[in-house]
Amino acid sequence: MAGMPHIIGLAFLLACGCLSVILSCALYSNWLPLLVVLTYIIAPFPNMICKRVAGGGDFMADENRGILETGYFLTSFFLVSGFGLPLVLAHADKITVPAMVMSFLGGVMIYGTIMGYVHFFVTEDEPF
Repeated sequence: MAGMPHIIGLAFLLACGCLSVILSCALYSNWLPLLVVLTYIIAPFPNMICKRVAGGGDFMADENRGILETGYFLTSFFLVSGFGLPLVLAHADKITVPAMVMSFLGGVMIYGTIMGYVHFFVTEDEPF
């Protein structure tokens, strides 16, 4: 059972991730890395929507499997975009390499927070 130390740890990790992304913008006077936050916000939605559409029945049923797989694909697309966007912006010389690294590390911390939340607090019986 997850307790208060897990909540405090996840909150600290999320705050450090957000701070890293904001500092990657503010320190180098370029606010393009903030676009990565959009992928953090959008990433879980395809999975949640497709699980609702597929219903809570047997997850191995053929008629529900395509909807679930579509949700997984779209979620993974947004996850990869969240990591790839700073790389592409740095390659195009729109942001500096240190800003890319800070944005990338902030993304790792934020996604780590999401994974920690799912690991500690979401059970198989209750949906998101």
